[in-house]
Amino acid sequence: MSIETISIIVLFVSFIGLLAYGVPVAYAIGISTTITLVLNIAFLPATTTASQRMTTGIDNFALLAIPFFILAGEIMNRGGIAKRLIDFAKSLIGSLPGGLAYVNIIAAMLFGAISGSAIAAASAIGSTLTDKMEKEGYPREFSAAVNISSSTTGLLIPPSNVLIIFALASGGTASVAALFIAGYLPGLLVGLVIMLMVYIYAKRKKLPKAPRVGYKQLFLDFKNALLSLTLLIIVVGGIVAGVFTATEAAAIAVVYAMLLGFWNKELKVGDFKPILLKSARTTAIVMFLISTSMAMSWLFSFEGIPQLLTSTLLDSFENPIVIFLLINLTLLIIGTFMDMTPAILIFTPIFLPVAMALGMHPVQFGMIIVLNLCIGVCTPPVGTLLFVGSGVAKVSVTKVIKPLLPLLGAMVLVLFLITYFPEISLWLPRVFGLID
Repeated sequence: MSIETISIIVLFVSFIGLLAYGVPVAYAIGISTTITLVLNIAFLPATTTASQRMTTGIDNFALLAIPFFILAGEIMNRGGIAKRLIDFAKSLIGSLPGGLAYVNIIAAMLFGAISGSAIAAASAIGSTLTDKMEKEGYPREFSAAVNISSSTTGLLIPPSNVLIIFALASGGTASVAALFIAGYLPGLLVGLVIMLMVYIYAKRKKLPKAPRVGYKQLFLDFKNALLSLTLLIIVVGGIVAGVFTATEAAAIAVVYAMLLGFWNKELKVGDFKPILLKSARTTAIVMFLISTSMAMSWLFSFEGIPQLLTSTLLDSFENPIVIFLLINLTLLIIGTFMDMTPAILIFTPIFLPVAMALGMHPVQFGMIIVLNLCIGVCTPPVGTLLFVGSGVAKVSVTKVIKPLLPLLGAMVLVLFLITYFPEISLWLPRVFGLID
């Protein structure tokens, strides 16, 4: 057995073993990477190499967008944006059977798209709507399930931090602008299929509907939400038009969200201390995950794992449909026990060469890996969004699983649609001239 094979075995066994023992993901990645490097070179060079790769991994201008978007999301969360979006969604669609569930979905899509954070969307929308839905006769576990699943749309609909991370992990083969535009149709599809499942549930359970509002109230709620929605147009439109980069757009989002919060009179100077502290903590966690993941990603390249996997899959299976199915199943499993950021950084360099060898565009693969991991954040044992959504709704995770399963099944359906119908992901980027 060659030293390369032994290294690969040690890497995966140590990583999985550390995770099973309860070691945080970032530490598990860093420790297993360093242990594997020790097998190839001496202890001191191994630790030096790991440290260098962690440092150079986050020495990237594009990554500055992440702390800015995190800060913008925190400001929006406190600045009353969620309430205005909920009121607009309620006026727009609340009169349908099960109307408040649709309101949850649309508001989560809008807030997630504006803030770029699924957790921020789940927290803001869930804390506002869950009690209202319970008073109208909706089971709390059903409300939590709808909130959890619909909040993932903000990871596909731009601006999205994970799409920026995928652009970095793809080595420049997929631009941020193309990924941002590509995310609209998959994100909207996920929202629509969740609405379809809610419609079936609402009809079966005879869920209530809110009174129909007049055009005057609809216009008023739209006007109140318009400034919030304008942020989405400014950020995404500016990036696609080439007016500014994703990092500059993120900085503009911070300034705009701050001005909007003061304009709405729901943000005070005293709010900035907790906002900045929470943003700093979140940024530190994300950046540490990125740094260790980039070190492991470099190790994969050093050991030749992507090339080995590509040749093995292409030699073992002739049918691309089967290979894409295996990739999806692998990513779905990975998503259940690993956070999105390290999963994207570690497994994009492994599976992207396989996909490209079979003729798949990197932008399409970006949508596939992100949606796979969106499903993963809704499932145990790691399931960050599952635990946040359940906590906000004040209901146990075990009770949420049952109503959540059909919604996740609908998301899997969209996953296979975007896997085998490339134009769902590629049509809009082609229209805008962002890809050939």
